[in-house]
Amino acid sequence: MTAASRQRRYADPCGVARSLNVLGDRWALLVIRDLLPGPKRFTDLLDGLSGASPNMITQRLSDLTDAGVVLRRKLPPPADVWVYELTERGHDLEPVLLHLGRWGGSLPYQSDRRVLGHDSLILGLKATWNPDRAASLTGTYELWIDHEAFTLTVEGTALTPARGPAAQPDAVIRTSAQTLTAIVTGQLPVQAALADGALAIDGSTTAASRAAALITPP
Repeated sequence: MTAASRQRRYADPCGVARSLNVLGDRWALLVIRDLLPGPKRFTDLLDGLSGASPNMITQRLSDLTDAGVVLRRKLPPPADVWVYELTERGHDLEPVLLHLGRWGGSLPYQSDRRVLGHDSLILGLKATWNPDRAASLTGTYELWIDHEAFTLTVEGTALTPARGPAAQPDAVIRTSAQTLTAIVTGQLPVQAALADGALAIDGSTTAASRAAALITPP
């Protein structure tokens, strides 16, 4: 932790203040948000955090690593690249991010940017998940947002997203971040997106129907 970081710490023993000592700096929670679905390379992480400088994200990753929230490791061949990922302690923050997403969804929005990032879209699907739907949507789905794949698994009452393609998906969903943003925010019906080709779903009739329901906002 740098001297500047130490100066921003709260001298307060309350658990909230102690949490903010780790999570309260700018970009910290958004770094965690973008690592929830799985590991990312530094360059990919930076690409998803519009407006953040490389030095700022490097510092946040360093602070979060020191706090035991994030770790850096090298993927084995053939990938053979360094990635950042959440530790178990980092994944414990998922309910916090989901609640913040729900709470912030009703706040006024004053930016020109209207398309959600890939990881924000995945968090949005998880934040609006209704466990009562699980029995009718059980399965494994591969979701392609632009050129990035995610696996969405519905099992028991849980929806579990993970970065990367599925081994044996029941259905494959392909769309863009712009289209999926419009769908999950209720601006574009799934059937309309399918009709104009902005959304494609491959699979059996039953699996495709379930996949369509999975990305339809409740």
